[in-house]
Amino acid sequence: MKLLVTGGLGFIGSNFIRHLLATQRNTRVTNLDLRTYAGNPANLKEFARDARYRWVKGDIADPRVVDRCMTDVDAVVHFAAETHVDRSILDAAVFLRTNVIGTQVLLDAALRRKIGRFVHVSTDEVYGSVAKGFSTEGDRLWPNSPYAASKAASDLLVRSYVVTHKLPAIVTRASNNFGPYQYPEKALPLMITNWMDGEPFPLYGDGRNVRDWLFVLDHARAIAQVLRRGQDGEIYNIGGTYSCDNRELVARVRTLMGVGSELVRPVPDRLGHDRRYALDCGKLKGLGFKHAYRFEEALRLTVEWYRAHESWWRPLKKGEGYRQYYRGQYSSRLKRS
Repeated sequence: MKLLVTGGLGFIGSNFIRHLLATQRNTRVTNLDLRTYAGNPANLKEFARDARYRWVKGDIADPRVVDRCMTDVDAVVHFAAETHVDRSILDAAVFLRTNVIGTQVLLDAALRRKIGRFVHVSTDEVYGSVAKGFSTEGDRLWPNSPYAASKAASDLLVRSYVVTHKLPAIVTRASNNFGPYQYPEKALPLMITNWMDGEPFPLYGDGRNVRDWLFVLDHARAIAQVLRRGQDGEIYNIGGTYSCDNRELVARVRTLMGVGSELVRPVPDRLGHDRRYALDCGKLKGLGFKHAYRFEEALRLTVEWYRAHESWWRPLKKGEGYRQYYRGQYSSRLKRS
């Protein structure tokens, strides 16, 4: 199979490419990635000399670059997106350009090139906050952040191309990912790396926001399963193996790392912060998918990975893009608390 992956230098995309190249010897991957602040070539450095892999630096919103990359491709797996909710609250424009316009450019190219399968990777945040029960694929979309709204718009674009143009496309919606190679502004790597340096972790609001936690290696396996066995025009929720509020998550990581409660610092809540996400994954299980990692094991492996890979995350936290964001987002809040 010849595959185009967008956003493959990022957290989930790089884990997916690593999984695919490790398990499917006859697969060739073109990775289209602009290398923005969260994209890191070091995520896939072991494949730099592998003839089955190539990275093309380019923008998914550039039709010429996208069309060239989609030449002689069997399928597309579309990860590329601006993803951090807090950044979308500060500036929504880049989220609309990448997540909506970029997706439209890819869909148009897929039509021209008669791509056999297009997998669009989305998020459970498009469903909005769920007071009880579980979100199913047919539920209304009720996004509450600019990020979630941009992903909901891209999901609907994909649907429109399926219905109008008969594009063989699939949408996946995943819960909160964690694991190796996650940019350290996100909750778990921020928590782990801050505590390795004796710095506080900023806990939003009362800490009772509930998330479903999905180990990124299981997410990669699930997308590979959808790519192989999913039905065109369908949506597949990809949930994790454990749901808990942020206070419990903090307590579990504190136990693993031997950290005291003084390194947990409550800060004012995020604007429009969704209270709870939960996914019904029956359709995915119907494809034969089973998780390979228990939450406790995956959390331990994640902590161990960041402990063993300081050379990966320390340069990122020293970079101006991270430092400028962190100062603006948390420094004043931590001082006030």
